[in-house]
Amino acid sequence: MNTSDMIMTSRPTWSRVGVGSAGVAAADRDALGTTARLVVWPPTNLSRLLAVVDHELDLLDQQASRFRPDSEISVLHSRGAGSYLISDGLAEAIGIALAAARWTGGRSDPTVGGALISLGYDRDFAAIESGGRVPPEPAPIPGWQAVRLSGNVLKLPADVRLDLGATAKGLGADRAARAAYAAAGGGGVLVSLGGDLAVAGDPPTGGWPLLIADEHRQIRAARNLAAQTEHAAGPVRPPAEADPVTAQQIRLASGGLATSSVTCRQWRRDGQLLHHIIDPSTGRPADGPWRTVSVVAASCAEANAASTAAIIAGFEAESWLTAQGLPARLIGHDGTIVLTAGWPAADGGRVDPRATSRLLAGADLERG
Repeated sequence: MNTSDMIMTSRPTWSRVGVGSAGVAAADRDALGTTARLVVWPPTNLSRLLAVVDHELDLLDQQASRFRPDSEISVLHSRGAGSYLISDGLAEAIGIALAAARWTGGRSDPTVGGALISLGYDRDFAAIESGGRVPPEPAPIPGWQAVRLSGNVLKLPADVRLDLGATAKGLGADRAARAAYAAAGGGGVLVSLGGDLAVAGDPPTGGWPLLIADEHRQIRAARNLAAQTEHAAGPVRPPAEADPVTAQQIRLASGGLATSSVTCRQWRRDGQLLHHIIDPSTGRPADGPWRTVSVVAASCAEANAASTAAIIAGFEAESWLTAQGLPARLIGHDGTIVLTAGWPAADGGRVDPRATSRLLAGADLERG
């Protein structure tokens, strides 16, 4: 990589990436156990917005990462049961997670942390090694109702380990997109965290062009989503590695998009293939009919919660997403593709989310 392709900041190094258009600029870096991408127009905004995104991602990592022993949430876990005064940022993250649990009927439950740890997901995913044994009985799920949040006071029961993975990455994309757009003062911004993305400001003509890929086939090529972006109406060319059957091009003008898949974060215990989406009713990885679900919503956090809940909902996912008015694309283990609530069937179609996010209002209620 040429030196000119590297953008240095006071934090991690960003790599400038090509997006096939002179009208936008983009950069990637590792963050939160995945890849962060910032795409902006006009392109002159890129360099000064990288530090803004860095700040938001660093804050979320310090607040909510259960893989950092010095994070705020890890310190709470180490102290055990009790009532704690927590930061505004962690209170927002937990409030969003509890609101998502209430909205999804408990399918997206932040108290699955203990189950994940018992199954071996007890460190950053890149550090997980296959091997070891699966516990003979599922780890008990305390249930989100056991957690109490009043303002900035969190009441944590004994033996509860919170995992905010179903909403925190989406919240991070939402926060970073809002902050970057506010700092830019115009134009448009897209922030992607491992393919879960939020947009803010004015989109490119016709909406941000995004490649929706079946994660287990395309994690390298497309970074899961948003592989190519251009500031003009026109086709988005999928990479050569894209599956021509399961990959689709859409356009998104507002809100957020998230994809959940049982095929991308996998490891083995006792010869069993496990994944990171836990069904709260069993304490085990979800085993329904869907391998990948992509959802568009008013915020990335809402889309993140809904895509996770749909994997867990199994055969009820289609009717639940339709009732919620959420555009979604579900891919079954057999390759079946199901679309809901206005998700376009044709390539290049625009997807429009609801105007307001259910989780923001719900989080306010949870914080009381």
